Amino acid sequence: MTGFGSNSGQMPPRSCSPPRRRNILAAAANGVGRFIARWGGDADRVLGRAGIDADTVLHPKAALDLGRYVTMMELAAAETGNDNFGLWYGQEFTPEMLGLIGEIAIASPTLGSAVENLALLFPYHQHATETRLRVEGDLLHLEYRILDGQIVERRQDAELTMGMYANVFRHCLGQSWEPEEVFFEHPTPEGWRDHEQAFRAPIHFGQRTNALVFRDKDLGRPMPKADLTRLVRLREELLRIAGGTGQPSFLNRIQGEIRSRLPEGNPHIEDVAQSLGQARWTLQRRLSDQGLSFSDLVDGVRRDLARLHLRQRHIPVADIGFILGYSEVSAFSRACRRWFGTSPQKIRQSDVVSTGR
Repeated sequence: MTGFGSNSGQMPPRSCSPPRRRNILAAAANGVGRFIARWGGDADRVLGRAGIDADTVLHPKAALDLGRYVTMMELAAAETGNDNFGLWYGQEFTPEMLGLIGEIAIASPTLGSAVENLALLFPYHQHATETRLRVEGDLLHLEYRILDGQIVERRQDAELTMGMYANVFRHCLGQSWEPEEVFFEHPTPEGWRDHEQAFRAPIHFGQRTNALVFRDKDLGRPMPKADLTRLVRLREELLRIAGGTGQPSFLNRIQGEIRSRLPEGNPHIEDVAQSLGQARWTLQRRLSDQGLSFSDLVDGVRRDLARLHLRQRHIPVADIGFILGYSEVSAFSRACRRWFGTSPQKIRQSDVVSTGR
């Protein structure tokens, strides 16, 4: 079986350099064909349009391109007419279905160690991804986001992943378990009440990252199928197959950091540089070497997200502007005229956004 492989941390020579590999184990697509068919879609058509070989999906330890996998999820939602495809697919996605990373969670001694293993090892299961366990007051956040800013449309993947995470807790605590809150980085979808029904918890959209929020009272509970010997073997196998965490390219990582900060306002280069472990002047120099500026990248990320969000007619224009870091609708409207040649309202009445003109 071909493993992930990984690239060195060397800087790409120029912005025209080929994208780095960022893969995901095919177990993440376990049962997707059946789920598409159940909702009246054609799985072969979805996989074909996403550029994914149908036979590869059948091998849990095979590598799929992460961008194509995320695209597959968005195409499946469109093909089936189920805008909450990822949400409901994730509710059925048990740890047993998730391959090595799911088996690692199951074999962990306690629920707390299972959650810690998810946070630590998920980037090996899925490249170019940040997962972490963060404490905020008396609550814990199991956070997840794709670092690659080139993967723009990724709502279905986020909702699927939060469902996967929730099912690790339910594996240990029973199907009645519910989180305190759930965060999503994408805007509020039209069928948002389904999310409250699925997680039985308050849902917050337009956040900096995706997260499952919970209390620590049950983290000492033993996992039903704990097996330390098996856990060690599974961890070694995952690390061997993955070969690394597949960090995105320099530019794509900056775009991802910009995106995560937009809901908080205009991103600052100092914050992005710090997140990358670099000095501000180093980041500016590296961008200058590629003929770019930080403001160029901020503008490009906003434009790409505006193109995506304006297609969703149920989202108020003011909300889109806020998610993109604009303090006033007028500023967002001026940006749209500069990007697309017309106002956000007229964009929704035309094909300007869908054709990318």
